[in-house]
Amino acid sequence: MESTQNPSPRTLCVGEALVDVVMRDGVTTGEHVGGSPLNVACVMAQLGHDATIGAWWGDDERGAAIEAHAAAHHVAVQPGSNRADKTSVAYAHLDAQGRADYEFDLEWALPDMSDVASYSHLHTGSIAATLEPGGSQVVAAVRAVRGQGTVSYDPNIRPALMGEPATVVRRIEELVALSDVVKASDEDLAWLYPGTAVEDILLRWSTLGPALVVVTRGPQGAWARLAGNRDVLQVAPLTVELVDTVGAGDSFMGGLLSGLLDAGLLGSREAAERLAGAGWGQVQPALHRAVTTSGLTVSRAGAHAPTRDEVQTVMAADPGLAG
Repeated sequence: MESTQNPSPRTLCVGEALVDVVMRDGVTTGEHVGGSPLNVACVMAQLGHDATIGAWWGDDERGAAIEAHAAAHHVAVQPGSNRADKTSVAYAHLDAQGRADYEFDLEWALPDMSDVASYSHLHTGSIAATLEPGGSQVVAAVRAVRGQGTVSYDPNIRPALMGEPATVVRRIEELVALSDVVKASDEDLAWLYPGTAVEDILLRWSTLGPALVVVTRGPQGAWARLAGNRDVLQVAPLTVELVDTVGAGDSFMGGLLSGLLDAGLLGSREAAERLAGAGWGQVQPALHRAVTTSGLTVSRAGAHAPTRDEVQTVMAADPGLAG
């Protein structure tokens, strides 16, 4: 499909940027820069998009590592992001299969967002949208961008910080309703809505407002639903040897947003209208890019952000990913 996107649409990823301390069997194996929104920004920048991170870290050694990581991935930084008292830390405990469970030491607020309406697309999610005082600031930023641009959201549930589902579900559904694209994992949904079928949640969220809702299902790939289409599309995963799942969902999100931006389905309210009226033929290439970026990420240690060349090489070698 020929792109109809605006020239160089600017994406702002709002949310935590922190340091992941990776542990196996109680032993620290390394420290890596992470945070879901920063990971998404890195993937998008590596895929050739103008991406900025708006976050909250300290003017310290770990904060400097975050800034160096963003620069290395060609991600711009929203001014004032380094004014926290200290840089937040996430302890990622990996099990035998490489799956990560997290505990956190962090504080969260937003830097100056007075220019937020200058961005074409805003992505947010995870801790940023639910942890105060920053959570309410995120909602205000979302509303400001939605006036002329588009919004995406990934709840990326962190039970250690979010408490009980009843304490965050209202905020999560508020952001779902304000978004054009929403992505969640089946584990997120199982925590939020115990005992409710994934299909029922897809339908519920689609009726709240977003044009596209996607649920990632690990080795089963992903399910997607367009608000204007009664069917659920199943997207097969990329077959790779799993190293770990760190950053997998963020890589999927970055690849999805990249594909939708390239298709002219994000970046303005006109693009949002095109997405709302799109069929699977227009959206499927973005979903294929998402499973490819995610597959490449889990085949490497840590939150690897694949380049556009890496993604295009994989997709060109698999005819099933061409459309």
